[in-house]
Amino acid sequence: MGRRSDHTRDELKALFILEGWRLLAETGLSRFSARDVAKRVGYSIGTLYVVFGSLDGLLLSINARTLKLWSDFLAARLAENPPDRIAALVRGYFDFALQNPRTWMAIYEHHMADRGPAPDWYQEVAANLIAQVAEEIATVLPNASPSQLLTMARSLIATVHGHCAFAVYNTFDMLGENDPAGLALMRVRETLAAAKLASA
Repeated sequence: MGRRSDHTRDELKALFILEGWRLLAETGLSRFSARDVAKRVGYSIGTLYVVFGSLDGLLLSINARTLKLWSDFLAARLAENPPDRIAALVRGYFDFALQNPRTWMAIYEHHMADRGPAPDWYQEVAANLIAQVAEEIATVLPNASPSQLLTMARSLIATVHGHCAFAVYNTFDMLGENDPAGLALMRVRETLAAAKLASA
């Protein structure tokens, strides 16, 4: 079964991440199996654990791929120079999540086995997405300090995330709301307007 000399360690890592991401997109986190990932790639489960160290290591790498894809998705939206960049960010957040629901959910559903924090390298990947949002907020709040921008970015991401999670889980449908992205954008605009007024 194992083709242990077919690929370098880096090639193996890339293969496991790609196939793991594809499997996660099909099954969601609750039915995800590292053994199935190894089977799809054609190596033993032992080889997978040699490469990643643990199931956490594999899932973090897969989730990091999702975060990078998400960041690239938002960057592409902003590269189109939309007239309302904040709206483009909010709607881009929703669009990516709705196009990749299971891999997007897994970012938030996965917790380290020891309940500790994710390693620094993973936090840096997540921080890149937050910095992307903070950069756009800076155009609205030019007098805010870097730390204030990051705090605002985290808070607004949490606001948008709550609305987006309801949309992905179809909760808003049950409540009769048909524009969750519009609601999220409204809350973001209100928060930014209040912050701008406070800093004037």
